[in-house]
This record gives sequence, C-alpha cells and structure tokens, in this order.
Amino acid sequence: MPLPLVVAVDPSSAAAEAGILPGDELVSLNGQVPRDVIQYRLLADEAEIEVLLARGGLEISAYVEKAEGSALGLEVSSALFDQVRTCDNHCEFCFIYQLPPGLRNTLYLKDDDYRLSFLYGNFTTLTRFTELDLERVVSEGLSPLFVSIHATDPEVRSRMLRNRRGASSLRWLRALLDHGVEVHGQIVVCPGVNDGAVLDDTLAGVLDQYPELATACAVPLGVSRYSNEAAMRPHSRDEAAAVVDIVERWQRTFASVLGRRMVFAADEYYLLAGRPFPPSDDYDGFPQHENGIGIARTFEAEFLGATDHATGVRPGFFAWVEGAPAEGYRAPRAAGSVTLLPSKEAPVGILTGEYGAQVLEPLVRTLGRRQVRVIPVENRFFGGNIRVSGLLAGEDLRRVLAAEPEGHRYLLPDVCLSNGVFLDGTSPADLPRPVEVVATDGRSLRNALEGSRP
Repeated sequence: MPLPLVVAVDPSSAAAEAGILPGDELVSLNGQVPRDVIQYRLLADEAEIEVLLARGGLEISAYVEKAEGSALGLEVSSALFDQVRTCDNHCEFCFIYQLPPGLRNTLYLKDDDYRLSFLYGNFTTLTRFTELDLERVVSEGLSPLFVSIHATDPEVRSRMLRNRRGASSLRWLRALLDHGVEVHGQIVVCPGVNDGAVLDDTLAGVLDQYPELATACAVPLGVSRYSNEAAMRPHSRDEAAAVVDIVERWQRTFASVLGRRMVFAADEYYLLAGRPFPPSDDYDGFPQHENGIGIARTFEAEFLGATDHATGVRPGFFAWVEGAPAEGYRAPRAAGSVTLLPSKEAPVGILTGEYGAQVLEPLVRTLGRRQVRVIPVENRFFGGNIRVSGLLAGEDLRRVLAAEPEGHRYLLPDVCLSNGVFLDGTSPADLPRPVEVVATDGRSLRNALEGSRP
C-alpha cells in the first residue's frame, strides 16, 4: 500500500507547528495506518496525535496537540491510500470501453469502490460489496451513496453487467436502505435492452423493493464512434419520448404512494424528444443535478436572475473532509482566462456542445443583443451521439475557432476542463483564439456577458 503524500500544509495549523512538511509521507497516526482519507479524517480528529512520517528515507515522529475535532491542517495526494477497488463488470454500454487510445491513464480506470461513491458521487454497482463494507458504511455513517441499478430483474441486470453477481448484488442496496443509508440510484437506459416494458418493470421493482431510495434517474447511454458493441445504439426521437412518458407516469405513481416523485429523466431525453423541460418545482430540489437532471432549468433560473445562487457542482464530502483532494469530475476546472483578450465591447461567441446550444440559444435571444451568438461545437473527437459540453476536446474547439474571426470574445464553459486541460490533454493556450473560461452556471455566463455591447 503506497503511503499518503502530504502535498500542502496550512502554515497556521497544528501540523505546521509540529514540523510536518510538504513531501512527507504519512506512515501512521497514533499507531494506525489509514487506508483512505476517510479513516485519516477520523484519526486526525483526535486532540493528541503521534504522527509517524517518512522523510528522505528516514522515519521521524511528530507530536500534535490541538482541540479535538479541529483540523490537522494537511492535504494529501489521493483519496485512497490502498488500491482502488476496480470494476469487474463488462457492461456493453460502459463509456470507458469507448474511449479513444492515447488519453491520460486515469481516464481508463474503471472503479466500483463505495468509498469513491461517498467521496465524489461515483456510481457503484455493488457487485464487489461485502459484509465488511456494509459494516464500515453503517458504523462510519458513509452516506449518501450512489448505486447503478439499470434493471431490477436479476436476469436482465446480470446480462447488462455481464457479471453473474449482478443478479444478486442489489441485496446490498436493500441492506443499505435497511440501515438508513441515503442512496441515489441510476438507470442507464439502452434501447431494446432495458427500455419499454423492462423500464416499467424496473420502476415497479423500485417501488416494491426499494421505496426508501432517495432518488432514481433515467439517463441515456452515450455511444462514441469507438464503440464495438453492435447492440448499443443511440435513442431515436420516439424512443426518447417513450422514456419520458414512462418516467412521468411513474412520477405520478410515486407521488401518490410515497409523497415524492423519486424518479427523473435526464435533460437529454427532453432535448432528444423535442419536449419542453418540466417546471423547476417538478425536480424536487434537483437532487441529481450533477447527473444531468434539471441542469437546463437551473441554468435558466440563474441566467434570468430568478435565483440568487449558482447551482453548479455540489462539492460533496471532499470539500469538507480535511485532506481529501478534489479528483475526477470535481477536480479544479481551470486556472483562469488566456491573456491578451479582446475588448469587452467586441462581439461575443459562446462555445458550447450541441445540447448546450439548444438550451442557450433561447436564453441568449432574451438579451436582445445581436453581437452575442452561440457557437455549437460538434464533437468529432468522440463522435456518435456525444453532444454534451463536458466531453468537448481541445481538437474540436481548435477546429471551430480556426474558422472564427479574430478580435471577438470567445467564452468557454469550464466544465470541459479538468485541472486546466481538455480530455485530449491540450489546454486553452493551445487554441487558435484567446478564450475566457467561465464557470458553468447561468449567473456566471450572464455576468461575463454584461460587458458586451448591445
């Protein structure tokens, strides 16, 4: 097990006073070796801590005294100190199998680790979950968790996961709910596989077997041009409309029986079906906003000033558990704008994915500004039905911007960046036109546009 590396120390903290330095490795706290940042936090909460460090090939001790429960003042290099529990399913709809070669290694990691579900909102199938895992989740209060359901019929679920344990692993979902753990579910809907009557059966199964589930969402599968699965294909317009109809019918049933809608359809389904988005009140507080449920309505409210706050990405547990790094989808997006930007009075082009353009164009029209336009960027990097802004690569933005005039302002949503780079490893500095990176919420976009000339 690699030792957790200290990457930052708060200079005013108890850790700094005890002499702990960036670059030190944590061997143990009070004689215990933490497996992950969750255990580290529990150990670091103590008032008196003897920290054993590895520094320059030597082991040294640092003694820390502080108020119980106060921050130790360290940030470590990873969330998990032991090995990530990888996924042993072979789902034909898995997007990781559809990635092009040559991307950074971390993008090819398939995890099925309940700890990352708790820390970052990753979905787990529970096929590798154990009694010991359940004991830890319950005893340490690791809630909420996020579970991939896909189907409640054991045969269908096992077939979709290509794992015989998929037929029985939802027993752990039942056990989690029995112990009061908050769980949010996801159903990746594949045309001809788990839509139609199977989706109806799945939602009936949720009501019958898992009524304590906090929420469930139906999301469409993404199919890139690298998919080798002949049975996997995008939804047709009619199929998307059918999913919306099934979900909305079950919303009424759940509301009648449980007093809440529970299940929601992803925004993509409404765009595919050409249907208007439900009213904001129908999203019950947007509990699965990060999973593409109600993003359009929250963005609209932020852009039009109907809400005083930006929804954005919920920070999750990592934002307050001391030491946990922001990883994956919650990694810092960008360091800022490229220098030498055009004048604030220049015409404005808003770069976005094809789905984003469908949401943005009617909102931009409300401004009545002729020199503000939306520039939809076709995703040729992934191809297929990939149209979300979060999967835009630098090479597609480079292609589009090369055909755009110089001297205009170009606004880029930060959702397509992670630690300042695109999925293909390029950065905004590699683009042929300077861009302004804007937080992906309606209020931030509206603020960025305030300097543009009518």
